Amino acid sequence: MINKIIPFSSVDGPGNRTAIFLQGCNFNCKYCHNPETINICNNCGECVKFCKFNALKLKNNKINYNQNNCVNCDECIKHCKYNSSPKVIEYTVSTLVNEILKYKNFIRGITFSGGECSINHLFITQFAKEIKQYNLDVYVDTNGYIDFTSLNDFVNIVDKFMLDVKAFDRNIHKKLTGKTNETVLKNLKFLIKNNKIYEIRTVLIKEIDYFDTINYVVPLIKDTNIRYKLIKYRKYGVRKKYKNLSAISDDEIKKIIQLFPKYFNFITV
Repeated sequence: MINKIIPFSSVDGPGNRTAIFLQGCNFNCKYCHNPETINICNNCGECVKFCKFNALKLKNNKINYNQNNCVNCDECIKHCKYNSSPKVIEYTVSTLVNEILKYKNFIRGITFSGGECSINHLFITQFAKEIKQYNLDVYVDTNGYIDFTSLNDFVNIVDKFMLDVKAFDRNIHKKLTGKTNETVLKNLKFLIKNNKIYEIRTVLIKEIDYFDTINYVVPLIKDTNIRYKLIKYRKYGVRKKYKNLSAISDDEIKKIIQLFPKYFNFITV
């Protein structure tokens, strides 16, 4: 189930890429900027009355979404109480391949995101086998909560992973996401060992001690060409009850740079 497709993106991996956002996530991050991708629509129908363009109808206890009528005002998403979206479209591997082929002359590859796209690792594996016939690479943007060490076909067919390391401390990670991080850290080491990581990301929040996380990640990648992206928290898209979190200051950014000066060939903020 696909939440949306961005035909051309320059922020989801190297080069111009098509970004595919799958619906459903196994985390519940407090600072999530697209919380409408967390859960699968339960067809309650509450959103239908807020759609002024007849893009949504409740028929036989199921939401019907008419993409042609939709103007992307997102009123349905704003009023959803379940961190979901009725604007999700089901694709088969073949229909998704045909959609991506519209852009193939203008992109380097495809990046799967979400939600948490690795929940659908079987679908991604089959899609990757098909799309690679057209000389397009496949990247996966993931929270690393599914154990990749037992998913050989998936790991082998994906060209590179972009892995979130939200926190090194187990308790902080659980506070941020609702889940602990043992599998995430296991996947981090596994993917580094197998040369499968393009980029690692950590969101920096003033209320959370992020230095332990940076100190853990940097030694693991210092002799690699893996990028480490430190992302300043921003409130855009974050659910109202979590908007009280704070972005770090420019002075704190300078402090990070001073602590890791020789590594800033691969650390970006």
